[in-house]
Amino acid sequence: MTNKRTTIYDLAKAMNLSASYISKALNNHPSVREEIREKVRAKAKELNYSHNSYAANLRRGSSKTIGVIVPYIRRSFFAKAIAGIEEVCTNNGYGVIICQSQDSFERECHAIKTLIRQNVDAIFISVAAETHTSEHLLPVIQNGIKIIQFDRTIEDFNCAKVMNDNEQMAYDATMHLISQGYKKIAYLGGTQYLAIYQLRKKGYLKALEEAGLQKFDEFICDNTQKPEATIEATKKLLTSDNIPDAFVTVSDEQATHVLLTALEMGFKVPEEIGIIGFGNDETTLITRPTLSSVDQKSFEHGRKVAELYFEIAEKEKEEGSNINTTEIISADVIARGSSKRR
Repeated sequence: MTNKRTTIYDLAKAMNLSASYISKALNNHPSVREEIREKVRAKAKELNYSHNSYAANLRRGSSKTIGVIVPYIRRSFFAKAIAGIEEVCTNNGYGVIICQSQDSFERECHAIKTLIRQNVDAIFISVAAETHTSEHLLPVIQNGIKIIQFDRTIEDFNCAKVMNDNEQMAYDATMHLISQGYKKIAYLGGTQYLAIYQLRKKGYLKALEEAGLQKFDEFICDNTQKPEATIEATKKLLTSDNIPDAFVTVSDEQATHVLLTALEMGFKVPEEIGIIGFGNDETTLITRPTLSSVDQKSFEHGRKVAELYFEIAEKEKEEGSNINTTEIISADVIARGSSKRR
């Protein structure tokens, strides 16, 4: 017994007809009589033949497949963004291949090479924390594949982008803490390779300056995305001679670790320590107290990425030139128990 997939050539051999004639019959070509079409369809069913739409699409110059590369599939922001991407792609008759880099530049490069080999029509990518060059993206363009960056982007690479207004979001998050009476606010950020984290730190600093609050250099901790780095930075700050009374973090995962660490150390949240994160993950509702967060509207974010691809593809057909644009997704501060004192 064999598990070999039945091909159109097997079908043609079984019916003593040419493969091209079988193809015409299966596609209801007017040159093939209805009687023959029915016989071909019946034999295809008998032999369990399945039409290879992938190969057919390639012959038309399109795989009707989109590749998506994200740092971590398990993170709520990316999971919801992928759901948004898939909804739009499915509605347009496209499939989606999902890869995760696990914040590794090497794995990101491998994913890109794999997707190029798969002949995807486009790659949607949110780059890894280790990524600080755009050279590995050039082969995508060179192979005629459209690329759209979202959320985490490399600014000097010329392509379409979808992102939040990261500076404004961090500014709003910090201002929320200030409105609740916090005055000594620490910032736990990400790698400074990426614009997303540069802009969030800029927004945090802008809010402090406008509010007339002192900036303490020791309160600014970059490269703290990983749990162990977040916990270490939090413990160091909460045992120092100059203890902050609030934390702005750049993810809800960070905010959760700050919360748990502060509570374990005996601090009261929000009375003594205020905390706000980014992403508005489901976990923000199950902690005690619940976590304040910036809602990045991740599902909408993903939908916009896919919608932008189809809009651009249509326009480029008409205009015959590359279109690179940047779309900004709005965000809202969701105030909850970890920061509300008033």
